[in-house]
Amino acid sequence: MSDVFAAAPVPSYRLIPSRFPPIGLFDTVATTADAEKVMELAGWTNDRLVAERLRRLPEEEWVYGRPNASVVMASYLHVPLGGARFNGPDLGAWYAAATLRTAAFEVGHHLRREAVLSGMASLTREYRTYTAELAGSYLDIRGQQAERPAVYALMSYTVSQALGEGVRSSGGAGIIYDSLRHLGGVNIVAHRPSNILQVKQADHWQMAVQAASPRIEMVKLTVRG
Repeated sequence: MSDVFAAAPVPSYRLIPSRFPPIGLFDTVATTADAEKVMELAGWTNDRLVAERLRRLPEEEWVYGRPNASVVMASYLHVPLGGARFNGPDLGAWYAAATLRTAAFEVGHHLRREAVLSGMASLTREYRTYTAELAGSYLDIRGQQAERPAVYALMSYTVSQALGEGVRSSGGAGIIYDSLRHLGGVNIVAHRPSNILQVKQADHWQMAVQAASPRIEMVKLTVRG
C-alpha cells in the first residue's frame, strides 16, 4: 500500500475547554529568548514536563508573535497522561476536525468518558471554538480502517502513536484520518506548530452529555464584552 498525501481541509475546527483561559504568553514576544523568559515568569516552565517538552520542540517550530500563538504552543506542551491517538506523552500535537460538528462529536466522546469514569450521570462544560488553516502535506489514511485496523483501534493507541511519532520524526506535517466518533467525519493531527496558521477564536458553546446516552447537547453562549 503506497502512502498518499493531501492538504488539510480549510478551515479546520478545534474545541478547547473554556476553563483553560487563552493566556497570550507567546502572542506578542519577538524572539525565542523572549518566549523562554515570558514562560519562566508565568510559571509554565516550573512544570518539569512542560520544560522538557519545550526542549524537545525545535526552536524553529516555536510559534510566537502572532494572535493565539499561546493556544497553539499549549497543545504541544500540555499533554494528556499517556498521550493521544497520534502522539505519545513526550510532546503534544494539534488535533482538529474538518467541521465543527465532527469536533463536537470528538470532544463529546471524551467528555462522556470522563463522566463514566467519575461515576457521574451527566457532565456539562463550556468550550471555545478555534478555526485554523493547516499548512503542509498530510499522510492521508482516510478509508483505510480495514487496511490499518490497529491504527484505528478504539481501545489502544500503541500502533497509532508509533505511526504519528514516525511521521513527526521524519519531518512530516501530520495525518488526516477518519473520525471514529462521527460517521463520515474527518480529523487532522498536525505535528508541527509552525504549520498552524490564521488561528482565530470563534463561538463559545456549552456542551452537555449523559453517561448512558450517545446524545450530545450544545448551546451557543453569548459572550459579554
